[in-house]
Amino acid sequence: MITIDDVAAPRPAYDDLAGMYRAFEQSLGAAGDAEAAADALLRWDRQRRETQTWTSLVNLRFSQDTQNADFKREREYCDEITPRLTELDVRIMRALLAHPQRAMLARRFGAHVFALWECEVQAFDPAIQPQLVREAQLKAENDALIAGARLPLRGESYNFAGLVKFRESADRLLRHDAEQARWQWFADHRAALDACYDQLVHLRHDMARTLGYENYVAMGYKRLNRTDYGPAEVAQFRAEVREHLVPLVVALRRRQASVLGLDRLMFWDEQVEDPRGNPAPHGGLDWQMDRATEMFDAMGPELGGFFRLMRGGRLMDLENRDGKRFGGFCTAFPTHGVPFIFGNFNGTQQDVHVFTHEMGHAYQAYRSRGQALMDCLWPTYEAAEIHSMSLELLTAPHMHRFFGEDAERFNRIHLAQALNFIPYGVAVDHFQHLVYERPEASPAERHAMWQQMERTYLPWRDYGDLPHVAQGGLWQFQRHIYGMPFYYIDYTLAQTCALQFWVRANADLPQTMNAYHALCARGGEAPFQELVRSAGLTSPFEPGCLRAVAGQAQRALS
Repeated sequence: MITIDDVAAPRPAYDDLAGMYRAFEQSLGAAGDAEAAADALLRWDRQRRETQTWTSLVNLRFSQDTQNADFKREREYCDEITPRLTELDVRIMRALLAHPQRAMLARRFGAHVFALWECEVQAFDPAIQPQLVREAQLKAENDALIAGARLPLRGESYNFAGLVKFRESADRLLRHDAEQARWQWFADHRAALDACYDQLVHLRHDMARTLGYENYVAMGYKRLNRTDYGPAEVAQFRAEVREHLVPLVVALRRRQASVLGLDRLMFWDEQVEDPRGNPAPHGGLDWQMDRATEMFDAMGPELGGFFRLMRGGRLMDLENRDGKRFGGFCTAFPTHGVPFIFGNFNGTQQDVHVFTHEMGHAYQAYRSRGQALMDCLWPTYEAAEIHSMSLELLTAPHMHRFFGEDAERFNRIHLAQALNFIPYGVAVDHFQHLVYERPEASPAERHAMWQQMERTYLPWRDYGDLPHVAQGGLWQFQRHIYGMPFYYIDYTLAQTCALQFWVRANADLPQTMNAYHALCARGGEAPFQELVRSAGLTSPFEPGCLRAVAGQAQRALS
């Protein structure tokens, strides 16, 4: 069994790698047949896997302790060398795209990988290397700032993960005070957060202009390797959300207020669906891992065996600690064929949400570890989020293991939150389009843009006496906006697909699980909409798709 202690990769030295890449290029240039070209391609791929394993380790260690000086120095070296390594990779991609054996290679490895390489080539030029280094530095600085936050609440001090349980409390005044503590920190740091984002926006706009784009929007889509849809399809999906889902969520929010016995649903009430407060797991981290073992064993040998591998290999870090990056994610080590789950358990229902979500990512990464090329180990983000969001819903029959008699209540809350999330996710995406279409906007104008998005997609929201968010500052908590532009609509597209899996599971669970396993095994060997259809799902860009799944969910909640 592979453990985290077995995972290692040498620190890359640029001169050594440059020499190896020259050899790869020479081999490709001399390849007179498809077999010789494929051999050179696979040697390049093996080196990329080793470099990616090192990168994953570096970023994981820094995330585990943002205050560790050694981890910070290694991350800084990674930030500096990555654009130079990207240049080496792009040169190989250009050679493959223009290779006389391209058609034969596409038949062997699939045409989709060539489409991915075209996106990579179109999103990079050596001229933007300094901006890429600075972009990485700014993102890391923002992560460290958030990770180091200490929030005072009723005589104690918490980080953001530690505050979540109070934001979900049955005590309404405590919920208010927790939100007040959270957003006072953002108000105190507004100038620094605005300045960081302003630099990021201008950096990205300058990179886009250098590459010949009008603004960063098109470049951002290329960086996300979106090959089978663009801004027009996303805008159409946002329109469907406005028409079919926003009115439904408004009605759900009214019902939530009634259930809570409130005349007026405030922002600090939104996370609570029941006057008793949200259900919490009946035990701590180790207890939850025992219940997870039982759950995945009951779901079949595929998931059961995989989770035992993850747990036995200590391929998870789920404990909340000071200095640890906020949130959760899944990474992977391609030379070893294993993923790693990162989280911050805090004793709330979010533990189960985040854990099952990241387990979906990890399971897909493990199932598709045999893909021939590294580019296809993961799908593009919107497809990847299907695996994670679907597993959240597919584990619903087992929630009694974590919540006992509160399991049904947990599942209803989870389903309601799945619907409530989509308008917010779309608002984040629309906001980013506005920002990058007007990069010259001031920080105050960007806050006004967010207020416009809230009026459009979240019209029920009432911030009361929380001035920072009332003035348009809520978006500053969303890390994706700083770190991964345009990576947020992906969650809403995936949620639409995950709800389809949920509908099918209620009718035929074994067949649905077979389709889920098969989708995970495909990894990223095809573009988003092809993967969706191969699993028997309807593309979210099909008219009426969102209305159909939302209707099913609404009936389940009525």
